[in-house]
Amino acid sequence: MTDEELIAACIASIPVPAPSAQQRAWARLESLTKPPGSLGRLEDVAARVATLRDEVRPSIPRKAIVLMAADHGVTDEGVSPYPREVTAQMVANFVSGGAAINQLARHAGATLTLIDIGVATPLPIAEGVVSARIADGTANMSRGPAMTREQAARAMRVGIEAARALAADGVDLIGTGEMGIGNTTSAAAIAAVLCGVAPSEVVGPGTGLDPAGVRHKTRVIEESIEVNAPNAADALDVLSKVGGFEIAGLSGVIIGAASAGVPVIVDGFISSAAALAALRMAPACASWMSASHLGSEPGHAIVLEALGLTPVLELDMRLGEGTGAALAMEIIDAACAMMSGMATFAEAGVTDREG
Repeated sequence: MTDEELIAACIASIPVPAPSAQQRAWARLESLTKPPGSLGRLEDVAARVATLRDEVRPSIPRKAIVLMAADHGVTDEGVSPYPREVTAQMVANFVSGGAAINQLARHAGATLTLIDIGVATPLPIAEGVVSARIADGTANMSRGPAMTREQAARAMRVGIEAARALAADGVDLIGTGEMGIGNTTSAAAIAAVLCGVAPSEVVGPGTGLDPAGVRHKTRVIEESIEVNAPNAADALDVLSKVGGFEIAGLSGVIIGAASAGVPVIVDGFISSAAALAALRMAPACASWMSASHLGSEPGHAIVLEALGLTPVLELDMRLGEGTGAALAMEIIDAACAMMSGMATFAEAGVTDREG
C-alpha cells in the first residue's frame, strides 16, 4: 500500500460520533445542580468529550502530546531571527526536560512523544526521540517545492502511525506540538492558500521579527506561492509545495487519531495550519478536533474560523511546542470532573426549576 493509499484508507475509516451520545451528554448536563448553561463553555467542552467517548461521566485518564521537529529551507531567506541550528538545540532541550512543553505536559499529566521528522542538524541518538526523518529539512520553498508529493505523503504516514500507536496503547486524548525554525512562514503560506487570503493577512512576527522583517517574510511567502502555484483544492499539494515535514506530520496525527476514535487538541498557529490541511483532506475529522487557544499570530484567528473551532483559552501565547494543548488538557480534565462528579437535582434532593 502506498502512503497516499494508506492516507485514503485512514480517512475512509474515521467514525462519526452518534447523535444519541450528544443527546445523552446534554441531558445529564441539564440535570445537574446548576442553572442551565451557568458554567458556560465549560459545559460545551464536557459535552464534546462525553459525546466522543459516549460516556455521560467522562474522564481522560491518559493523555499524550506528539511534538514533531523539522527544519525549513526557507530560512535561507532570512525569515527568522534565529538560525536553523536552534531546531536541533531545542530538541536536545526537550530531551533533557528543560523546555516549556516539558513543564506544562508534566503538569497536565501528559506524556511527550518527540519525533525527529526532518531536523537538518544531525542529532545524537538519544532515548526519547523517535527518528522518522524524511530528509535534512525541506527545500527552500521560495525557489521551488518545499518537498515532493511523495515526501509529504510519507510525513503524513509518520503522523498517522504515531497517533494510531498511541491509541492502541490506550491514550485517550492527543495534543499536537511542533518545533522548527521558519515554520510560521510555512504555516502562513498554507493558511493563505487554503483560506484564500493575501499572505499579508496571516503573516506575523513569528519568533520576534520587527515590522521590516514581517514585510520581508510576507514577500518571501508571496514569491513562494507564485513560484509553486499550490492547488488549494488539493491539500496534499499545498503541504508539499509550501509546507514542512512537521506540519504534514501533524496533519497525519490528526487524521490518524480521528480514525482511531481519539480526540485531538490542536495547539497554536502552526498546528492549526496542519489541522486545516487535514480537514480539507478528511472533513470527517472535524468532529474529533478541538482548538486549545487563540495565539497572537494574526493568521491564527483566520485559520480557526476556517476550521470552525472556538479555542478553549486566549492567553496571547505564540510559542508552539504543544504548550497551548497541554494547558487546554487541564481545562478538559476539569470539565470532565465537573460533569462526572456533580449531583443531579434528583440525587441531591434539590428542587429543579419549574416548567
